[in-house]
Amino acid sequence: MRKLYWYHLAFFGIYYVYALFNPSDSKLYFKVASESQDLWPLLFVPGTKFISFFAVPFTSLGISYMSVMLICAWMGYVGFVYAYLFFKENITINVKVFKRFDLLTLLLFLPNMHFWTVSLGKGSIIFMGLMVFVYAVRFPQKRIIALLIGSFFVYMVRPHIMFFVLVGVMVGLITGRQKLSAGVKILVIAASIGFLIAASNSILAVADLQNSENIVDDFEQFSVQRAEGLYEKAGSGVDMSNYPLPFKFFTFWFRPLFVDSPSVLGIFSSLENLIYLFLFAKILNRRFLMFIRRAPSMVKMAAITFLTTSFAMTFVMSNLGIIMRQKAMVMYFGFFVIYYFLANEKWLQMQKKNAQTVVS
Repeated sequence: MRKLYWYHLAFFGIYYVYALFNPSDSKLYFKVASESQDLWPLLFVPGTKFISFFAVPFTSLGISYMSVMLICAWMGYVGFVYAYLFFKENITINVKVFKRFDLLTLLLFLPNMHFWTVSLGKGSIIFMGLMVFVYAVRFPQKRIIALLIGSFFVYMVRPHIMFFVLVGVMVGLITGRQKLSAGVKILVIAASIGFLIAASNSILAVADLQNSENIVDDFEQFSVQRAEGLYEKAGSGVDMSNYPLPFKFFTFWFRPLFVDSPSVLGIFSSLENLIYLFLFAKILNRRFLMFIRRAPSMVKMAAITFLTTSFAMTFVMSNLGIIMRQKAMVMYFGFFVIYYFLANEKWLQMQKKNAQTVVS
């Protein structure tokens, strides 16, 4: 984790230099925060304004743009710490991939994950919130403070992501085989439903659907307009509107690949996406289908969250640059499912080998 800290800090330096010479939302967030100190309470709303709200206390103290960026980079690192804890607490078996690499180490050092979690913006804050939340949800009665902190940041940055996470939690608790008391399950599900009801207007407001009389049709219209807008503005646009659903998922999870983005950054992103592709290929078998049916609640929670979030994102994303940034917050849910499956496969092989040894 010390090595990961310096690695993450190096990406902060890379992103900071990149932001100095290229457009970056972090500059706008800092500018709004610097100019809105008297209007601070008005910024306390879910979504984009919350990032400036978060930065106002720092700008009011005269803290520089670079220092505020560094604070957010630290929050991103906290997210990786909790991601590590989440994986290690639920999966005790070490797994190697590509014959030599420890899988968890590989996942923690993926460059794209760090590049989008080191700046003043939604990426670093929501990533920390998500990882703190999923770490706490296994023992909610013991980790209530962490659960509330994680929920707060996820909801304030992206309310709709909080919706998908809570759906994943509820489905995982109901269908998973993890041994949790009935009281804990009822408490978490009741709290999740109550939160969703209370926050329904904020969640729908993300797509301007809070006053909609036909949410399905209006969401389809919003998706088309949003995708077309991103495609028209993007230098890295890809028209996904006519793609079949499997191709939309493929684009969201694994592109850009080498043919999409010939730039230096594009080549690095393509290499990482190729690793994603190889990892996901490991679950394309019948054993995985049998595994997921009897998987514990944490695995099903991660799987449902990953799929529902990806499904929603595929309808509004038409910019490969934005896709790379958006998927950084949800890919660890997919990686957790893959890691757990591979660890389970290794455990079964160990059990089989031990049984053969006893017989012989």
